[in-house]
Amino acid sequence: MRIPKSYQLSVGTREGLSYRFFGFREQDVSGLTNFIQKSTGITPEEKQLSISGHNWGGIAINGNVLCFNVGSKEAFEVSLADVSQSQMQGKTDVVLEFHVDDTTGANEKDSLMDLSFHVPTSNTQFVGDEHRTSAQMLWQAISVQIDGGGSSETAVATFDGIAILTPRGRYSVELHHSFLRLQGQANDFKIQYSSILRLFVLPKSHNPHTFVVITLDPPIRKGQTLYPHIVIQGLIHEVFSMVLRGLSGAKMTRPSTFRSCQDGYAVKSSLKAEDGLLYPLEKGFFFLPKPPTLIPHEEIEYVEFERHGAGGASISSHYFDLLIKLKNDQEHLFRNIQRNEYHNLFNFISGKHIKILNLGDGQGRAGGVTAVLQSTDDDSVDPHLERIKNQAGNEESDEEDEDFVADKDDSGSPTDDSDEDGSDASLSGGEKESSKKEASSSKPPVKKKQKSVPDEGSQKKKPKKKKDPNAPKRAIAPFMYFSKAERANIKSSNPELATTEIAKKLGERWQKMSAEERQPYIEQSQVDKQRYAEESAAYRGATTQQGSGDGSE
Repeated sequence: MRIPKSYQLSVGTREGLSYRFFGFREQDVSGLTNFIQKSTGITPEEKQLSISGHNWGGIAINGNVLCFNVGSKEAFEVSLADVSQSQMQGKTDVVLEFHVDDTTGANEKDSLMDLSFHVPTSNTQFVGDEHRTSAQMLWQAISVQIDGGGSSETAVATFDGIAILTPRGRYSVELHHSFLRLQGQANDFKIQYSSILRLFVLPKSHNPHTFVVITLDPPIRKGQTLYPHIVIQGLIHEVFSMVLRGLSGAKMTRPSTFRSCQDGYAVKSSLKAEDGLLYPLEKGFFFLPKPPTLIPHEEIEYVEFERHGAGGASISSHYFDLLIKLKNDQEHLFRNIQRNEYHNLFNFISGKHIKILNLGDGQGRAGGVTAVLQSTDDDSVDPHLERIKNQAGNEESDEEDEDFVADKDDSGSPTDDSDEDGSDASLSGGEKESSKKEASSSKPPVKKKQKSVPDEGSQKKKPKKKKDPNAPKRAIAPFMYFSKAERANIKSSNPELATTEIAKKLGERWQKMSAEERQPYIEQSQVDKQRYAEESAAYRGATTQQGSGDGSE
């Protein structure tokens, strides 16, 4: 083939390998052709290079070389040995992703990352059937060559129908001598054992399933998403992990000495609105299953225990948050950890000599949080929360409250000092109706006498009654707890959003949450409703006694 400035000679072997020689002169072609004919009995085929720029043609697979031809001319060719994985996109597209060579990254300005072929259903070269499209036929032909570099190497062990949580799907897992292969309905990943950094085998608490995590460097790629961890869940974890460890030689990590209050290996928590399990390990923390997050101890700057809802929760809250600050200023906030897990987590973290920010080192807020979490009494008072309440009490509000009326069917409403969070209630799923009622009664009504009720037209407005500072605060709805807990996260990740837009996002997220995800906030609201009922009864009793003493109605 004539190429720019010289001629190229390509030689293909029976094993499927291809060799290219460059730099021949035009006068060398005839001599080479005669020599090859006499030595091998094979007449060299002359090819022409397509320079028209057309991207519509046919595909020829010769060994581990894929050629794209425009008519009888060759447009380009790629080595399938350089393909890391192939996958289907839709029903008509086949995508090839290539290995990333870190050693040439600094010297090469451009490198081929992926290549996509569109194969219409009317294609005559790769004819489909009722079960497979033409694109799937091409994908399978390419996958055969990618598997083992085109060799006939058979798998040492095959596990069919394995549930993989990240990247999500069911795959057939083949363990070969030098690589493992994940083959799904639309994806095919080939992973060299040299890419495996470590294996994790982490059982679930009181559950027959176990997480098997394969940590990779470089990570596999699916579209534009990188996956440094492959999270597998199954019942045959022991056999799978031992065979994979024996073939790959990777080190394996199992649960540490940590035990939860239910004698498990992890604590339930949530990260970025995803529920999961936080595993305290000997050399790090691992959150599973989604998003899989590995935090080595050596990268941690400090940890901080926080009251659930960042101080806005009920005093008797049964949950707390754990903030892990890294040395690179990145933060991971694990929410909704049950309060009875505090002692086990605190002792484990202290034993690893990790700095705990709120140990009561003279800071009133930090010490108060730790004191409340350490206490086993649900009615313990949070000094930080009490200080906020006292500050709010000293600032007299110009807005007057309505007359206090305790209804049995009162489902709870936001407190008077809830500020802008009140606007979020109108967007929540289950709280829409109650919030509208509160909005309509925001203006204090005129108090009517029980003996005689004059017509509304003849009734004159009486001066508004001043707010009774002793009246109990109304209970907070579940959505308000959720709003206070998540507002700061949305605002920090979207600083350009206005208050109304933040409220809209909170409402949309609340509507999409399942009953299980809402449960922590519902429990907080129920506790607050119980508090409101008890304080209301005491307030009515005190008001009745005071009224009888003054002689008033």
